[in-house]
Amino acid sequence: MYSKILVPLDGSNVSEQIVPYARFFADAYGIPVELLRITDPDARPPFWPPETSGQYLKKIAAEYFSGTTSTAAEVGAPATVIVDHAKIDPSCLIAMATHGISGARRWLLGSVTSKVVQTATNPLLLIRPTHTPDALTPVKMDQIFVALDGSGLAEKTLPHACALTKRLNLEMQLLRVYSLPVDAYVVADGVIAQGPAQYREELARQAQDYLDGKVAGLRAEGFKRVVAIALEGDAASEIIDLGRKAPNSLIAMSTHGRSGIGRWVLGSVAEKIIQHAHNPVLLIRAN
Repeated sequence: MYSKILVPLDGSNVSEQIVPYARFFADAYGIPVELLRITDPDARPPFWPPETSGQYLKKIAAEYFSGTTSTAAEVGAPATVIVDHAKIDPSCLIAMATHGISGARRWLLGSVTSKVVQTATNPLLLIRPTHTPDALTPVKMDQIFVALDGSGLAEKTLPHACALTKRLNLEMQLLRVYSLPVDAYVVADGVIAQGPAQYREELARQAQDYLDGKVAGLRAEGFKRVVAIALEGDAASEIIDLGRKAPNSLIAMSTHGRSGIGRWVLGSVAEKIIQHAHNPVLLIRAN
């Protein structure tokens, strides 16, 4: 599924919080890790580390990785360098923290990470850093939430989720969150009523039937620990809340940008989850 893991680091303890996840995935798949540090010549203000990029990356490799690890130091616009470096190998998994806490000198969502998420065609493993960074903390993972919206594009996540489930012996939970359209509540100008009960029941039935079909297919393929969850509400909020209740879990979903009216698009559900979820997020670009 993945040939290697590319780990961009900016020299901060916060960015290094992705390290235990990269190590966890590398050990599970038996694949190499490449550590990448980029010097941005246009950064303002300039950030000059006390050690060279090569020294820093070799120290991280020696301290935290036991498998095959390589390092690379490049100069350029960080997001562009990361995307170009990874796309040479479509099976390369990019693993990085979403944002830091030290402001303009670090990578912030809305800047480097956001650009990578928007433009990379490679799969991404993203974490939202905490305020207590510790790259030595071991990762434990018990289940994977697979977010589906009923589209074939969203289902592009399933092969990745199935591979991880087998490798890590996870429980797979298929999620579909539905909601009534706004016009289901509007009766007349200025008058809002509760959505018709029959309409709500039909949406719930359709969502559950869809998920039950996927569960049946996966069980037929040998996946025994797979369940379906259909929920009504805001998709991002419901998925984030489920993840919060299961800290040792991974959220897997796809993102697509051009055909997304009525579907999940980057800038909507996916970006909200990346910004606010406490769980790691596996993001698959569905072309």
